[in-house]
Amino acid sequence: MHDTKNNLFPKKSTILVALLAAPLFLSPLPAIAQSDTTPSELDAVLEGFEEEAAKQAPANELDSVLEGFGDETGDHSAEDSSDQALNAVLDGFEREDQADLQEQAEGTSSWLPAWLSIDGWLQFGTTYTIAHDAPTDGKTDWRGFSKARTDLQIDLDARFSDSWSAKVGAKGFYDGIYSLQGRDEYTSYVLDEYEDELELREAYVQGKLTSKLDLKAGRQIVVWGKSDNIRVTDVLNPLDMREPGMTDIEDLRLPLAMTKLDYYFDNWELSGIAIHEIRFNKMPVYGYDFYPAEEPMPPADEPDNSLENTEWALSLSGIFTGWDLDLYYARIFNDFPHLEYVLFDDDSTEIQQKHERLHMFGFAYNKALGNWLLKGEGALLNRVHYTNRPGTGYTRLDVLAGAEYSGFNETTISLEIANRHINNHRPYLEEYPDGVLQDMYQLAFRYNRDFLNNTLSLSLLVMIYGPSDADGAFERLALDYDLTDTITVRGGAVLYQSGDLLTMQEVGDNDRVFAELRYSF
Repeated sequence: MHDTKNNLFPKKSTILVALLAAPLFLSPLPAIAQSDTTPSELDAVLEGFEEEAAKQAPANELDSVLEGFGDETGDHSAEDSSDQALNAVLDGFEREDQADLQEQAEGTSSWLPAWLSIDGWLQFGTTYTIAHDAPTDGKTDWRGFSKARTDLQIDLDARFSDSWSAKVGAKGFYDGIYSLQGRDEYTSYVLDEYEDELELREAYVQGKLTSKLDLKAGRQIVVWGKSDNIRVTDVLNPLDMREPGMTDIEDLRLPLAMTKLDYYFDNWELSGIAIHEIRFNKMPVYGYDFYPAEEPMPPADEPDNSLENTEWALSLSGIFTGWDLDLYYARIFNDFPHLEYVLFDDDSTEIQQKHERLHMFGFAYNKALGNWLLKGEGALLNRVHYTNRPGTGYTRLDVLAGAEYSGFNETTISLEIANRHINNHRPYLEEYPDGVLQDMYQLAFRYNRDFLNNTLSLSLLVMIYGPSDADGAFERLALDYDLTDTITVRGGAVLYQSGDLLTMQEVGDNDRVFAELRYSF
């Protein structure tokens, strides 16, 4: 087990929380502007103006002036003609201005038909690791710059009618750091996973079959649950977890080919989902600085994409005044594998990664109370398998409670706590490589604040595994600044603390700073 006596979490987290405390408590709360002038003083001033006006303009002189205006309205033919000419000129300028604005709004997309639009973003990002020691012989040196990556995402949206539309998205990246540092310094596993990638993102068609029935078919992302930081009922889409702590969950989900039907009645939405594509979490690979073992993972025995292996899901969602409720059921493959000995026909054996089917019954709940938003989730998972007893399916109960507060100026603070309880837990499940206790805890604290008319955003995420940080932890502090409507710069730091959790072992020296420049179009 990991020795937590030398854990640096208290020092690192205290520094980050202190940095955030100052702007929170120094920020002025919303207040109503007050004038130093009392109502009686204001009335006296107004009376003074009225008396002065009466002295300067006697009633008879005022009447004569008004009569003069009345007489002049009797004959306007010359003025009317000149006004009409002026209005015609101004109308011409107005039409030209409107045409210019429309042309600017269309921009570079003017060459596309009206029913088609394209958008996306281009980004360059770099990472500098700050806590690695010199490697032993034969190991990769991760000190200094460890990323010089260019990402590109393009989304094509088509609207065929008021009821039907389609989307096709693609994303790719190339990381030049491996060529700059020397490709021979890295394992083939790292080069395959981190040097370059091109994949189809969301690609679907959606529309109305009837006034109450919608269809969405193709590669898509379906989000279940209410938590922004911890997954309890959000089990349908796998995650890209190759760089833990660097990105929020909303940017980590991997799309899957699905067919989704939504039926609407009263305040409820009933959704049925068939998942045709079998895809699992992307994890750190052998040779990367987040990989916890000294050897590569065994080969994976992954199910084929077939009718027999289709995953199924059902949800019922209700939205009411001040609260909402969701009920879930899913029959899916576990995104996390366990290891199992496989016996072949020639009596030889091999260790393989296995993904067993499991059943999930869950719920999610939100309640708005003024500036507070209360969250709750629960999931009962049946037939969860572990390496140390691969033939036994366990039942696990996951629950989450959280609260979000937005009463401070341009600030949101949230806290979420989850517990994962294994029924019929046995001591051998605590041994390597499972390392799971009967009760596993996870805590997420998030602080977000906007400055400068929402052009500058500050965020802090603290994630703790275990009742303390015994299972590991990380903190991410980031700043986002909009240079223009299309250009954003981002920078920050991520600090890690090692723990007993398998994915968090030996990550304590992976502290890093990062910077990104993004152009959106």
